[in-house]
Amino acid sequence: MNVRTLDGAGPLAGKRVLVRVDLNVPMDDGRVTDATRIERVLPTMREIADQGGKVVLLAHFGRPKGRDPKESLRPVAGALSEHLGKPVAFAEDCVGEAAATAVAALSDGDVLLLENTRFHPGEEKNDPAFAKDLAALGDLYVNDAFSAAHRAHASTEGVARLLPAYAGRGMQAELEALSKGLEAPRRPVCAVVGGAKVSTKIDLLENLVTKVDALVIGGGMANTFLHAIGVGVGKSLAEKNLAPTAQRIIDRARDHACAILLPVDAVVAFEFKANAPHHMYGIDAIPEDGMILDVGSQSVERINAAINDAATLVWNGPLGAFEHVPFDQGTVAAARHAAERTKGGRLVSVAGGGDTVAALNHAGVAEDFTYVSTAGGAFLEWLEGKALPGVEALRA
Repeated sequence: MNVRTLDGAGPLAGKRVLVRVDLNVPMDDGRVTDATRIERVLPTMREIADQGGKVVLLAHFGRPKGRDPKESLRPVAGALSEHLGKPVAFAEDCVGEAAATAVAALSDGDVLLLENTRFHPGEEKNDPAFAKDLAALGDLYVNDAFSAAHRAHASTEGVARLLPAYAGRGMQAELEALSKGLEAPRRPVCAVVGGAKVSTKIDLLENLVTKVDALVIGGGMANTFLHAIGVGVGKSLAEKNLAPTAQRIIDRARDHACAILLPVDAVVAFEFKANAPHHMYGIDAIPEDGMILDVGSQSVERINAAINDAATLVWNGPLGAFEHVPFDQGTVAAARHAAERTKGGRLVSVAGGGDTVAALNHAGVAEDFTYVSTAGGAFLEWLEGKALPGVEALRA
C-alpha cells in the first residue's frame, strides 16, 4: 500500500491540519441517528489533537444547490463534540474571512469544523481557485474520507495536490483491508456478489472474474444469469435484455479459471411481501407465475462450501430479498458461516456497500467480519478496479 500516512507527517504541534472527513450522517429533527461515520474519524482527530495539531475539518453534507441552511453542518458539530469528548468549534463558511478567523483563533489541540464544502460550486468542479482557498487554511492535509475518495473534488483531490498530503487512520485501515481483499490476498479468493440488478455491477463482475477463484452470484442478479443459460425464472426480477452481457461475463470467467456459482434451488413466492406463502423449488422447476426471492438450502450449502475453500472472502450485496422475512434466510446463513470462519482465524473477510452493511447488521455479524466498509460508491469503484482520485493524490 504505497500511500503516505500520518506516520510520515512529522511533528504536528502547532500545525494547522486540514482533515477531510465524511460527516454525511443521517439526521432526524436535528439529531444524528447513526454516528458510525463520526466514530470512524475520531482516531485520526484524536491523534492529531493529542500531538498539538490544530484540527480543521473539511466535510460535505447532502447535495445542496448553493448555500442551504437545511444542509448545514452546524448540528453535526454538536454530535461530533459529544463523541470526541471535547469542544468542536464551527465556522459559518469553509473559505473566506469567516473560515480564516475561526482557524486563526485555534489553540494547539483544538478542533474546528468548517461549513459544508458543497455550498460552493468550486467543490464539485474541483476548481483550482477554490482548492487554493481551502489550502490556505492549512499547513498540511489529511484525507480520512475513503467514502468520498472516488470523487475528484476540491476537498478530496485538489487540496491534496497543494499541501503535503497523507492518509488518515480510517483511510489507511480501509486501504489495508481492501489490499488484503483483492490486491495482495491470501488465496483462494471467493467473492459473493448479490443485489437486484446486473446493470449496476457489470464493471464489478468483469473485474472480479479476473481476480478471484470463485464468484457466487445471488439476488436478482442471479436470475439474469440463469435466464442467460436457458433456465426459466418465472416472474422473478431479471434483466433479460442483459443476457448477452451475462454470457460474456461467464465466458470471461472461464478464460480466467474463475468458477461461477449460481443458485441450484430457490425459495419462490407468488407475491412480493413479508411472510408471503412460499415453497422451495429446484432451479429447473420454477413455476411460470413464481418469483425467486431467496436462494434455497442446497445453494446455501454450496456457498458455504466455497467459503470453506477460501482464504479470503469479498462480499457485496445480499443473496435474496433480505428486507422481507423469511427471504433473509439465505443471506443470514451464509453471512453467519463466513463470520464463524473469520472468528476461527481461517478466513479474511472484507465486505462493503450499503445493502451489504444492512444485511450483515441484520444477520448480527458485521462486527465479526475482518473489515466492513461503509464507503458505498468508493468501495464499489475499488472493486471495479478503478483508480480513486482521492487515493491517487496520496501516493508515495
